[in-house]
Amino acid sequence: MPTSRPKHLNLMEIRLPLPAFVSILHRVTGAVLFIMLPLLLFLLSNTLESPQSFAMFKSYVGSPMVKIVLLGLLWAYLHHFCAGIRHLALDMHMGLDIETARVTSYAVMGISIILTAVIGGILW
Repeated sequence: MPTSRPKHLNLMEIRLPLPAFVSILHRVTGAVLFIMLPLLLFLLSNTLESPQSFAMFKSYVGSPMVKIVLLGLLWAYLHHFCAGIRHLALDMHMGLDIETARVTSYAVMGISIILTAVIGGILW
């Protein structure tokens, strides 16, 4: 019996559902946060050394490009946090049906973006 399945998958043509997209973003944001951890620890250590190093830190972080990078890291952290809570609920077999999974995916995306806008607005 012939099958109509493709022999070569084109990953650029596959449209992922939102829950899968949120799950992939959870992994990506975790990796980005792990990779950027040395930079964040370096910035933290510079704020604690002396008043002169804190002044240098303030001038460095005052740059618009650095603010945008830190805003992106803030979004990555908040998305990873919210998606982690969602994954913990899924591990406890809550919200496994398709409709609830979609709603919680939209909630993760919305809450992480709103929190990023609020906290970024306060810090900017």
